[in-house]
Amino acid sequence: MAYTTFDFDVADHVAHIRLNRPDKRNSMTRAFWEEIRHVFAVAIGEERADARVAVISSTGPHFTAGMDLSVFGSIVAEEADPARRRERFRRGLLAYQDSFSVMEKVRVPVLAAVQGGCIGGGVDMISACDMRYCTADAFFTIKEIDLGMTADVGTLQRLPYLIPQGLVRELAYTGRALSAQEALRAGLVNTVYPTQAEMLEGVMAIARTIAAKSPLAVYGSKEMINYARDHSVDEALNYMSVWNAAFIHGADMPEAFTATRDKRAPRFADLDLRKTV
Repeated sequence: MAYTTFDFDVADHVAHIRLNRPDKRNSMTRAFWEEIRHVFAVAIGEERADARVAVISSTGPHFTAGMDLSVFGSIVAEEADPARRRERFRRGLLAYQDSFSVMEKVRVPVLAAVQGGCIGGGVDMISACDMRYCTADAFFTIKEIDLGMTADVGTLQRLPYLIPQGLVRELAYTGRALSAQEALRAGLVNTVYPTQAEMLEGVMAIARTIAAKSPLAVYGSKEMINYARDHSVDEALNYMSVWNAAFIHGADMPEAFTATRDKRAPRFADLDLRKTV
C-alpha cells in the first residue's frame, strides 16, 4: 500500500512513520486513519518481520493538529432511519478507535517523538504508544471539549493509566494546554529535548537499542505490561507463567548467553508473524 499522509521506511530494524503534511499541520484526514491502521496491522504487524521497533515523528512546527475538519463532515451517515444512522456512526467510530488500538496491540514497541502542538486526535494517538518524547516547545491539548464533544478515540481510556487521574480530568474538562515540562513531571513523556533534531537523534538511539534485543523477549515484555494493566496481579502472573513456558526454550536466550561469553553483539532472528492460514 502506498501511503499519502506519512512516509514509511524500515532501516536497521527500526520502522519510521513520519507525518508529512506540515502545511496542513499534519491534520488527520480520512486517508490517515486508514493508512495508520494498515501500516501497523499489516506492514509492521505481518509483512515486515525485520521491523523490531517503530518511531512516529512529524514534520513542520507541529506534531499534529488532530482530526481534519473534513472528517467530521463524513461522520454523519446518510441514512433516513435514525437507528440505522446511529448504528453506522458507531461502526465508523469503532474503526477510528481501532486505528490507534493496533499500535497498542502490535508486537513491536511504538515510540512517539512530539514537537510543537499535539492536539485532539494527536493525544489519542500518543496515548496508545509505548513511550513518548517531546521537544521543549511541545504542548498537549484535549481539544474535543472546545468542539462540544467528548474525546472518543482513546484519550480518556488510556491517559488515566499514564498520568494522575485528577490531571486527566482537568485537561479533559478545560481543554487547556499541558506544557512539555508539566508533561515530563506528570510522566506523560520520558524526556524533553531542546530541539527536534536532538529529539530525533535521541529517540532513534533508544529505538536502535531496543532493536538490538531479542524481538521475542521485547514482544513478550510488551504483551505482559499491557496484560498487567488490564488484569489483576494474580491473573498477570499466571499469564506470565504460561507465556514463558511456551517461549523461553527457544534460541534467543542461549544466543544472549553465548554473545556475552564471547564479548560480541548478539544475533537474533527476526520475528515473523505473517498469517499462515
